[in-house]
Amino acid sequence: MLPSHRVRATCAVAALAWTAACAGRTHAGASGSDAATAIRAVLDSTALGWNRGDLAMYLAAYDENITSRGAPGFVRGKAAAEQVMREGFWKEGRPAQQLHYEHLDIRPLGADHALMTGEFVLTGGGRPDRTGWFTTVWARTPNGWRMIHDHS
Repeated sequence: MLPSHRVRATCAVAALAWTAACAGRTHAGASGSDAATAIRAVLDSTALGWNRGDLAMYLAAYDENITSRGAPGFVRGKAAAEQVMREGFWKEGRPAQQLHYEHLDIRPLGADHALMTGEFVLTGGGRPDRTGWFTTVWARTPNGWRMIHDHS
């Protein structure tokens, strides 16, 4: 192969690789945006459940096999997460403060998983505001997006 042919062949391969890479980014970006919108809607439903004092609605975002933080460390399973909530924020039957989220960042981890970071904010109830940072891992399930790990 002549040097000019090698250069043209190399450029053609590079152009195809660049086009494929750009196409992949565009597709991932679009599906990532759809996933982020869906995940945000599920997260917002947790704040709505919290603010209504509806623990079942709050926990609906959790996968049955969720790993979440409790006083003794991490606990596994939705029933264990519910018990942690009942012993903590729901000790009086419902949370004393209102919940909302700020500084959310949702990053796709492939087509069926995502990582979310953000800050929870608890206000009102005659108590000082309370905030904390969290990380959650989400999975696309037959029931929609669900949290499979909650570190908050």
